[in-house]
Amino acid sequence: MSELHKFLFDGLPVRGAIVRLTDAWQEILKRRAANNETGAYPAPVTELLGQMSAAAVLMQANIKFNGALVLQIFGDGPAKLAVVEVQPDFGVRATATLQGEVAPDASLSQMVNQNNEGRCAITLDPLDRMPGQQPYQGVVPLFGDQKEKLEKLSEVLEHYMLQSEQLDTTLVLAANMDVAAGILIQRLPLEGSGNLAGKYDSVEREAALGQSEDYNRISILAKSLKAEELLGLDIETVLHRLFWEEPLLRFEPLVGETGPKFHCSCSRERVGRMIKGLGVAEVESILSERENIEVGCEFCGKQYHFDPVDAASLFTQPEAIPPTGPSVH
Repeated sequence: MSELHKFLFDGLPVRGAIVRLTDAWQEILKRRAANNETGAYPAPVTELLGQMSAAAVLMQANIKFNGALVLQIFGDGPAKLAVVEVQPDFGVRATATLQGEVAPDASLSQMVNQNNEGRCAITLDPLDRMPGQQPYQGVVPLFGDQKEKLEKLSEVLEHYMLQSEQLDTTLVLAANMDVAAGILIQRLPLEGSGNLAGKYDSVEREAALGQSEDYNRISILAKSLKAEELLGLDIETVLHRLFWEEPLLRFEPLVGETGPKFHCSCSRERVGRMIKGLGVAEVESILSERENIEVGCEFCGKQYHFDPVDAASLFTQPEAIPPTGPSVH
């Protein structure tokens, strides 16, 4: 069963989280493999999308936000787009769009950043969005400060976190056909962090912000974790191996209903809104060529069918369509 664990290092400006997606991740891959038009993902795409899924859960767990976190990688290679969406209750869905052949040993840049034009976008879409309010989105390139291509998703996201939150972050990510897993370590600001409250006066706080010995030590420990360990060992074993000498404070694990699980937010109502958005003329044109309008969800594979009567009702009964929610990608 998929699980998420959060923890603090007592008295130190460092927090962390570790996730292990099993049934949730396997469900995503199973639905993709069952799609007769696309078939299963190539191995490099499976690894990338799995790492993105683990990372998106870790980032959602790290923010206080009532809305969906959407992580996207897009660029100019055969993997045109990869998307992961994580809801506040850790419902996860993911998909990738391919437009060419992906080599069995393709790197990140070969898949999405061949000409250094690839991008990583993180969108926060509030569930209680006010009229006219736009989701927040941050975008970073898939290259480093010297324009060098980044070949690890973890490096891209660490760069994003440093830019967006001005906080040092360490990520270790791994994925295969059975498990998508990751660990996140982040250095906290001294000001306002509960486990350090009152420990320093203002002058000492300012000085201590430039010192990151504790974070660096813990970061080095985390980065010593090999992919096969992250994928093959249970969370208790991983945390003990890495931090058995550190003052670790654990939160209640999030498993089952409270933890990560596969969930797709598509619905007939949302598809109906999309069809209605095409306009009467376009819908009538489509139905003049076929008996039904068929729309398949790229995330879960569910098929929605609208016959001429269904389609007409979209325009004659607008009250049947509820207010617009988060976008379906």
